[in-house]
Amino acid sequence: MSEEAKKHNYSADSIQALEGMEHVRMRPSMYIGDVGVRGLHHLVYEVVDNSIDEAMAGHCDTIDVIMNENNSISVKDNGRGIPVDIHKKEGVSALEVVMTKIGAGGKFDKDSYKVSGGLHGVGVSVVNALSDHLKATVYKDGKIWEQEYEKGKALYPAKSVGETSDKGTMVTFLPDKTIFKETIVFSYDTLATRLRELSFLNKGVTITLTDKRNTDDEGNFIFDKFYSDEGLPEFIKYLDATREQLTAGVIAMEGEKNSIPVEVAMVYNTSYNENLHSYVNNINTHEGGTHLSGFRRGLTSTLKKYAETSGMLDKLKFDIAGDDFREGLTAIISVKVAEPQFEGQTKTKLGNREVTAAVSQAVSEMLNDYLEENPSDARTIVQKVILAAQARHAARKAREMVQRKTVMSIGGLPGKLSDCSETDPEKCEIFLVEGDSAGGTAKQGRDRAFQAILPLRGKILNVEKAMQHKVFENEEIKNMFTALGVSIGTEEDSKALNLEKLRYSKVVIMCDADVDGSHIATLILTFFFRYMKELIENGHIFIATPPLYLVKKGQKREYAWNDDQRDLIAQKMGGGASIQRYKGLGEMNAEQLWDTTMNPEFRTLRQVSIDNLTEADRVFSMLMGDEVPPRREFIEKNAVYANIDA
Repeated sequence: MSEEAKKHNYSADSIQALEGMEHVRMRPSMYIGDVGVRGLHHLVYEVVDNSIDEAMAGHCDTIDVIMNENNSISVKDNGRGIPVDIHKKEGVSALEVVMTKIGAGGKFDKDSYKVSGGLHGVGVSVVNALSDHLKATVYKDGKIWEQEYEKGKALYPAKSVGETSDKGTMVTFLPDKTIFKETIVFSYDTLATRLRELSFLNKGVTITLTDKRNTDDEGNFIFDKFYSDEGLPEFIKYLDATREQLTAGVIAMEGEKNSIPVEVAMVYNTSYNENLHSYVNNINTHEGGTHLSGFRRGLTSTLKKYAETSGMLDKLKFDIAGDDFREGLTAIISVKVAEPQFEGQTKTKLGNREVTAAVSQAVSEMLNDYLEENPSDARTIVQKVILAAQARHAARKAREMVQRKTVMSIGGLPGKLSDCSETDPEKCEIFLVEGDSAGGTAKQGRDRAFQAILPLRGKILNVEKAMQHKVFENEEIKNMFTALGVSIGTEEDSKALNLEKLRYSKVVIMCDADVDGSHIATLILTFFFRYMKELIENGHIFIATPPLYLVKKGQKREYAWNDDQRDLIAQKMGGGASIQRYKGLGEMNAEQLWDTTMNPEFRTLRQVSIDNLTEADRVFSMLMGDEVPPRREFIEKNAVYANIDA
């Protein structure tokens, strides 16, 4: 058969049977979500999950995570230690089986682990497959055992290298930069956020994070220790620290219903937002599921019954909806399920039907007890519910005005919108631009075929501190709804978003590179997070990055996006280079704005994503709420460029 014929011959030889580690290396995103920053950090979570499973089984109370100088990660626990004896079927140590076989491990033996964490359940073998080098050290039965691997393959059999009185496992791995091409540099803050969350979800477990790449002012490694004595009630206090609480304390319960361990903690505050965070086996199920349905059912039925019995609803002329009971509520629901069934777009929606009744029953009992024992708090909560119901009716009228405007013909679009000629949403993008001046420049500089411009007047409403009907009455927010073509709200869920008629695949926030511009961008992001979260989750929201400087010398012109770039360009150009600092988009002409910020060939767009929903909720509440000290502290710690107003 000729070479040409072989190319077109589809036979058994054409089928590649990729086994285990090879398949992981060829299709890594199937196992860890992606090979970007999120997937990189997921490697750490998979290793830490093994240690957390030991803790949940009662065999471990300390987990140390170390970011090493070469950017490798070490995770050490004081658990039982991975078994090192020879596996009968595989003929090698159990350690090697766990490290090199997909789906191997004690998680599938219900005698070893009743419940285990990890979203994909792929385990440490996937981390091994995607690492340039991995070393496993086991402290067990008085001995220290070691085995090393490269790209998932063992370099030698597990061997004893010494004696010890310690117990546990340490895994050190260096991600493979041929897989993680974007970066293999781990973020301290990202890891700290997840480890803090795990400490709240697993009370009594000490988790430490050490960064050996960086030191503080005194020359010590950057270090954090996470430990929670109370668990979820402490988590609630952490999340709600910048909100004004309505009730005297956190309402909490912990118990087992229908053989399902259920933990719930909740508190009412003066805000107008509902913040429900749900977890299954330590995984944040941001798409919700049956446990969240159970919580809502238990909350609504119990509070409604109490409110009716108390007579406080007698003068109300309309029914109270489920939404009304959740306004100003921050709650965390955590369940442990032996065999969780996940569904939804990102496999973070719990599908186990038996969980609904278990959580509903637990919440009903908890709330009944609390309301009877705390009549003053009970009255305060019901009054909050009645106010929410009244506001919802006002908001419905305002929302209907937005809906009517949105579903009208092209003539119903905002007057300030300069639309594009393309009608396929996948090819279209809209720039939300600060002010008419910059909007005018953007209109002149854009590509009219696929780029639309919507100027926003000044600072939009801070939705974090506004009642829902005020949000829908705000002119700039109405314009955004109408321009985007999305509709919001049903009787069942006043914040349900319908994206079927979304008119643009990219929504780009383009503001000045100064403090005011950053504030406006944050206000817009707060609006999207609270009212159009799906746009962020589906990858539609971006932030434009206009340059900060123009460096000129004679006919030479170069743009710089930060101080280091500016200095480097000025140095390259030699003495006499002049530097122009752009204080706003309006200082650029249309051609400059196109070249640097709007042209898809050369621009840099930062896609907005939510790595951790609970932390995002906390940060938005802190940045846009009433409490000034935590906001100032956050800005001072995180701002790369900021003038902090008094």
